[in-house]
Amino acid sequence: MHGEIFSSLSRELAVIMAAALPVIELRGAIPLGISLGLSPLYSAILSFIGSMLPAPFILFTIRPIFQYLKKTRPFRKIVEKISERSLSKNGPKVQKYGAWGLLIFVAIPLPGTGVWSGSLIAALLNMRFKWAFPSIFVGNAIAGFIIYILSSGITQIIT
Repeated sequence: MHGEIFSSLSRELAVIMAAALPVIELRGAIPLGISLGLSPLYSAILSFIGSMLPAPFILFTIRPIFQYLKKTRPFRKIVEKISERSLSKNGPKVQKYGAWGLLIFVAIPLPGTGVWSGSLIAALLNMRFKWAFPSIFVGNAIAGFIIYILSSGITQIIT
């Protein structure tokens, strides 16, 4: 009995932790959960929870962290490169359309979009938390729904 609980918990924790990582996020965690034997819906829910965990931390802490790191010789160029890359490609669109632009950016399930990138852009553009977080939340839910539908369809074709 206890082995089943820990086995299930470890699969769930693996999905949540994978979803919290940049690049993987829920786009990779939903298929991971399904591959671990979890239902597509359960995988989507766990992935959504995990992928949202970094957002408040990024929104509240990345600017002070970047400001500090810019003062250090080894990290200055890295921080500047990350900031420029984040803002040059998608920053103007998000800035132009505000919360709606951020929502759409996060909702598109493509590489380079998502909670991490959206949170970073919102923070670098000094977007207020009360606008940024709900946009990221809804955008992530839309992306999760799209990946859930795609993953559900694939598992139905395979089985």
